Amino acid sequence: MLVLLPPSETKRDGGDVEPLVLHALAYRTFDAQRSTALAAIADLAGDPEAMMRALKLGPRQASEVDRNRALATAPTMPAMDRYTGVLYDALDSPSLAAEARAYASRHLVIHSALFGLLGAADPIPAYRLSHDSRLPGLRLRALWREPVSSVLAAHDGLIVDLRSEGYAELGPAPRRPDSVFLRVVSVDESGRRRALNHFNKRAKGLFTRALLESRPELETRADLLDWAATSGFRLDLGATRPSAPDELELVA
Repeated sequence: MLVLLPPSETKRDGGDVEPLVLHALAYRTFDAQRSTALAAIADLAGDPEAMMRALKLGPRQASEVDRNRALATAPTMPAMDRYTGVLYDALDSPSLAAEARAYASRHLVIHSALFGLLGAADPIPAYRLSHDSRLPGLRLRALWREPVSSVLAAHDGLIVDLRSEGYAELGPAPRRPDSVFLRVVSVDESGRRRALNHFNKRAKGLFTRALLESRPELETRADLLDWAATSGFRLDLGATRPSAPDELELVA
């Protein structure tokens, strides 16, 4: 099973003294794309104002430029610990037991606009790049869509896609019965469903943490539904988009 998470705009500072080493990351098939994206960031770092425009940064976010300028020498930490924000605060990976972290290293994947797919334990520096960032001479969708999609299609097993739609566009998961996209919704007293924003991210973080703590061996969508039903989560077959049979709705 692969559990796919989006990254976060916000990240922790610091980490181990060792800087980024591409061959230490999972999915070595992305080495060329990672090098291309890192080179584009390095080129842009020479013009801080251009980088702030490309990354849609305001004056109070100028430190993000410094982060990108220092990518080659900055300290690293495991990807699942690097990201912060609503989803990752709910996941709270630093507090996970060793067994849960080991399970995450086998099953949890984070989709980065800079690095492509990352293993949960992959050591990465703090950086700033979003799925909709505009780098001179480089379209992230063109860089990542086919390579990421090919790797996901080759995965032999259940895929649980918790990414935002923006990141899913950078590498769609395969459309098949054992590849499901989870959409977080609320249901009011009349039965009307609506998508959530803030609570969408929190629900995904709590759902992922529960998976890591219980460490189930799930092979099919039916296994996922059974696990959710016994773990306090309501998963429904996609009702808001009947044309998308590979979608499940996590009711928050």
